[in-house]
Amino acid sequence: MAGTAPLAASTVPHPRRPFDSASGSECGAGSGSGTVRHWYENDLGWATVPAAPGEPLRLVTGVRFDVLEVPARAGVRALRHLLPGSPVALQGDRMRLLVAAGSAEELPGLLAWLEWGAPALDLGLRALGAGGAMDAPTRPGPAVTGIRPPSGSAGAPAGPVQGAAVWLRPPESGCEVEASLPTLSAMGGVKGAPDLVRLVHTVATECHRVRLRRVGHGPEDSQAFASS
Repeated sequence: MAGTAPLAASTVPHPRRPFDSASGSECGAGSGSGTVRHWYENDLGWATVPAAPGEPLRLVTGVRFDVLEVPARAGVRALRHLLPGSPVALQGDRMRLLVAAGSAEELPGLLAWLEWGAPALDLGLRALGAGGAMDAPTRPGPAVTGIRPPSGSAGAPAGPVQGAAVWLRPPESGCEVEASLPTLSAMGGVKGAPDLVRLVHTVATECHRVRLRRVGHGPEDSQAFASS
């Protein structure tokens, strides 16, 4: 996404540090995969897929949560629809928004109801649900192209994400993640949780804008992003 104007510094919060335990230890880049897996399975209660040698640990989707995956720039606007505790991950130029389990099944019908239909899937909007898995982020993420932490943030990391999955907004130990995940309120979702319909409509619209910019249309989009 070279050549696009960076977003306003206040758009995306500085990534918080995950893997803090009661003992105050942190699992960062140099920590063993066993510690990472222990944090996910024991502190969060999330199922994992054992990692083969040299491969990243993976988190099982469709049990505690599903994942809505979009281009990172398209995902920025969606952050305003989430609660502060709603986990968000980054990997390369893709943003992964954790949503309520079962949301992946609802996505095709929801897109059709919003009159996006199949074309929205061609815009880079994907969902991971039952039977799927995502790479387990192991640390807070640095800034990515077009997304940066607030200016003046002490210790703010810099540079693009290089392949590994990282947390922009990590889950918190001891918290029930379901209460913060976007869900279909009309289908009996958790009271007070973000509305999945608003989230999907926003990311589908932003995916469309990203696509227009890539083909040389939508010159006003950079201003729209900067004001989000």
